[in-house]
Amino acid sequence: MSGVIVASADELGDLPLGVEVPGRDLEVALVRVGDEVFAVRDECSHGHVRLSEGDVDTDDLSIECYLHGSMFSLRTGEALNLPATQPVPVYPCAIEDDQIVVDIDNPISTHPDPARAGHANQED
Repeated sequence: MSGVIVASADELGDLPLGVEVPGRDLEVALVRVGDEVFAVRDECSHGHVRLSEGDVDTDDLSIECYLHGSMFSLRTGEALNLPATQPVPVYPCAIEDDQIVVDIDNPISTHPDPARAGHANQED
């Protein structure tokens, strides 16, 4: 997978990890559930706070915004409950040579507002 190294695998434990994407104006929340690693934009689409500070539901594969309790799917970014109604971008990621690599240029899902999607070819 082509992408950007954002952290070493050793940095990612049981809790979400918020990281800046080098060379981009973007932060992602990394989440490990079993053997899978997920990367979502580290900002709630409703409360605009860091998702990496919320709890993860390993059964539903979702992350919670601590501010108002909205849950987001780690696979699709879909807002699973109110008050959030908009999804968050989800990016492909993998562990390669003990490094976590995120493919920012080919998101799995994107926020409907392109200015907030975090794409390199769009201006924020």
